[in-house]
Amino acid sequence: MNYKAIQKLKDSYIKKHKQICERLDQFQHVFKENDDLKLFEELSFCILTAATSAKMSLNALEAIKSILHYGKQIQISQKLKKVYRFPYIRAEYIVHTREYLKNRYNLRIKDLLNSLQDPIERRDYFANDKDIKGLGYKETSHFLRNIGFRGYAILDKHILVTLNEIGLINDSKPPANRSKYLEIERKLIDFSREIEINIDELDLLIWSEKTGEILK
Repeated sequence: MNYKAIQKLKDSYIKKHKQICERLDQFQHVFKENDDLKLFEELSFCILTAATSAKMSLNALEAIKSILHYGKQIQISQKLKKVYRFPYIRAEYIVHTREYLKNRYNLRIKDLLNSLQDPIERRDYFANDKDIKGLGYKETSHFLRNIGFRGYAILDKHILVTLNEIGLINDSKPPANRSKYLEIERKLIDFSREIEINIDELDLLIWSEKTGEILK
């Protein structure tokens, strides 16, 4: 274990604790205070974040927000072209997912989430449904965290590199399947308990250490 790196995390946590908690509180209000359209915005943001930066994804979401809930694939991709790396495939994912959720659930995302009481089942559903495009375990965890659900690790490149630097994992390759994702997540959760930093706070802390920001 790299105890120097661990101590650096602990020191940063003291400095950033208030800001991190404020951000997590903001996330919790999303589910409680918003409607299904807002939840679909958050889902779309997470579809957009794969292989891109959070800032680029936020800019992309802002570019398509006015037509997100009714725009055709070509309309969304045209707006994404100006600000985003993957305008065509992500427009396809967003529109396919939107129409699927409309047809099957009348876009009642909040009711769907409330029906999935078990945290593992909740994430499995969104990560494994083939008609919810562009979400694996990382981005599903991201979506759930951003709307206020706690206890999920978002194993993006920043988190994985840090876990490798600390000595919790042997390399920083993204987990290739569900079992590997859960294995690394369990290591991170156990580590968070050892250093007495809540898993949700630790996730944001590590991300901010690598990016310099506490975003979403």
